[in-house]
Amino acid sequence: MGFPRSTLSITISISKWEEDLLKNADAVIDKSPMEHLYTGVFFNQNRKYWIDKATFGNCFMVFARELGVTRGDNKRYWNWLSIKETSEVFIDVLELLNVFWLAVESKFDTTNLTTGMNYDVVFVMMIKEHSYGWRAPVTLTLILPDGNKQEHEESLFEKPRSQWFEIQVGEFMVEPKNDGIIEFSLSKSKENWKRGLVVKGVVIRPKK
Repeated sequence: MGFPRSTLSITISISKWEEDLLKNADAVIDKSPMEHLYTGVFFNQNRKYWIDKATFGNCFMVFARELGVTRGDNKRYWNWLSIKETSEVFIDVLELLNVFWLAVESKFDTTNLTTGMNYDVVFVMMIKEHSYGWRAPVTLTLILPDGNKQEHEESLFEKPRSQWFEIQVGEFMVEPKNDGIIEFSLSKSKENWKRGLVVKGVVIRPKK
């Protein structure tokens, strides 16, 4: 779904587009609207939107249900789990059972973000205790609307087990002349079988 663009001139009072946004939230908004915009509102349990208090920038989390995952619909390779995100909201995360080729990817429209800010794109994930296949690094790729590509490798082998961690895909500046669709992905080659990765989603937020 589309979200109105905010600018650096966001005020404390709630605007018309914020009112419209809250009408589409999963939960009934019965407290201060701005409180919900700061803590976050959920949409179809697939996305979360909030305003960063430090920068007043738009932030999003795209949960696993909106990500493209190779063989993600095959129960032999992946398992969908429902977890409690807040007291009122449950989300689905995707647990890797066993695959040879790993690819997780999606797209996002930067017109939903705040002009003039530098943004981070990060995966949120977990490596379970009983896992294997992570000695070789994964490849993280970010493709910007103008076609420029950022790509690097990072090892998951030394990441803490059974707790959520973040891994950066890349960063970019939001500018009207370069609005459009970004593409981001995490992949690992067919060199061995892999198990134990849990994917929660991708966060797109102003860089600190």
